[in-house]
Amino acid sequence: MSLAVPGLRIGLSRDDLMMRAGVVLLAGLLLVMLGLPLWALLAKGFEDRDGKFVGLANYISYFSTPALFQSALNSLQVASITTAIVVPLAFLYAYALTRTVLPMRWLFQGISLIPIFAPSLLPGIALIYLFGTQGFFKALLGDGSIYGIDGIVIAQVFYCFPHATLILTTALATADARLYEAADVLGASKRRVFFTVTLPGAKYGLISAALVVFTLVMTDFGIAKVIGGNFNVLATDVYKKVIGQQDFSMGAVVGMVLLAPAALAFLVDRLVQRKQVALLTARAVPLVPRPKFARDLFFTLFCLLVSAAILAILGMAIWGSLIKYWPYNLSLTLDNYDFAKFDSNGWDSYWNSVRMALGAAVFGTVLMFTGAWLNEKTRGFGMMRGVVQFLAFLPMAVPGLVLGLGYIFFFNAPNNPLNFLYATMGILVVNTVAHFYTVGHLTATTALKQIDPEFEAVSASLKVPVWRTFTRVTAPICLPAILDIAIYLFVNAMTTVSSVIFLYAPDTKLASVAAVNIEEAGTTAAAAALCVVIVLTSAAVKAAHLIADRFLFARLQVWRRR
Repeated sequence: MSLAVPGLRIGLSRDDLMMRAGVVLLAGLLLVMLGLPLWALLAKGFEDRDGKFVGLANYISYFSTPALFQSALNSLQVASITTAIVVPLAFLYAYALTRTVLPMRWLFQGISLIPIFAPSLLPGIALIYLFGTQGFFKALLGDGSIYGIDGIVIAQVFYCFPHATLILTTALATADARLYEAADVLGASKRRVFFTVTLPGAKYGLISAALVVFTLVMTDFGIAKVIGGNFNVLATDVYKKVIGQQDFSMGAVVGMVLLAPAALAFLVDRLVQRKQVALLTARAVPLVPRPKFARDLFFTLFCLLVSAAILAILGMAIWGSLIKYWPYNLSLTLDNYDFAKFDSNGWDSYWNSVRMALGAAVFGTVLMFTGAWLNEKTRGFGMMRGVVQFLAFLPMAVPGLVLGLGYIFFFNAPNNPLNFLYATMGILVVNTVAHFYTVGHLTATTALKQIDPEFEAVSASLKVPVWRTFTRVTAPICLPAILDIAIYLFVNAMTTVSSVIFLYAPDTKLASVAAVNIEEAGTTAAAAALCVVIVLTSAAVKAAHLIADRFLFARLQVWRRR
């Protein structure tokens, strides 16, 4: 018999009130970290240098200036070519990892991830040593030059390859062996099976990979800065307008133009994901590849070729960092690692990066996991939770340069009470967390969805406070995901350039930014050395993460048995 009275609303419990207060606080934080800086950027585009409202004058000036408009076309051209190269390469590599009997699979998988650990300018520096004016293989280019669109595309292929490979490996890993068995019984040819089963099953992964690569190329700054030459793109235009000409209004306009294709790619990706359906049902049989000599040999050779190219670029950067004076004195030295000779900060820039990465890992992990938990577990309160979800997904569509520019206009405003954060280590940490918020939020949400709701139900029936359930049950179960978020933030904080290039002060300069400045000054070997140090640090942290992950998995299995 129901005791509910029509029109009478049951009061919220203390836990409900606390959870809703947490969601409101989270929405406020994300608004300050993301919404308001982007609003400040948008507003600046309608002002002149003196801060007076000029309407669409800046946008009209931009689109009527041939050189500036050409940069937008150049960005689209580079992004399109790179996407057309990377996606097929990554698909074949991911196919080899998931659908063939590949010797030393773990090694090939590890090599494919190497570019993630490097700042984007590293492949540009390596290509200068390989094909630059005095490069080893300059003769292969004939009258051509690596400085320009060719160099940018090659470097971008290196930079974007692991991102596409990760997406496509996940897409190809979920396959139902019954479909292939049915095709074999029906006598379908291998080519027909590929086009009617394999490709349709991976189509959403292919679309997502293409959009991710396109967005990365459109918004990357480091590669175009190092090897772009006179071939201007949107990202370098923003840098020149803000740093070179101090024209913040036009910089804001270019930033908004740069935001448009990234936002469009993000919206297309979201629409595609909504149409995606589960390919691996409860009755599905996992596909286990069987040995086939010709196929396995072909893909082994393919993976060897791609891996050799990745290692060649990394190896060239390492070798270049050890050369005494390129190309006249090729004797080896460690002098290029004495960064005080090339930058006033010396090794301080590297330690600043480590401190910033640790700060981003700690602050970002706490914020992302707690925020995802609040948004996932709060009952009702749909509108505010929707606002949080929108703000959490917003960084995926916002290029780092655009976000960094927005931080200048918002946090540097004299009437902003948060002005004290400007030019401090704190603003670098906040900006980095905001820039990479979406992936951490999605990782945490995915982990939380896998927890049986009975845990919360039992705790509620025993009148255990929700925060105690969170600290004693939820967080320990999700510890592997929490560690994944922390490592993701640390590695990206070590390698990021675009989002922090406008925000550092002389005493908070980061290693990635110092590498850009050192390379700009013409001391390429020292810039390569700083990039190598970043790669080694990121790779060491990731290796420690893998070891810790195995330990946590074993402990979690023991905990679950209890």
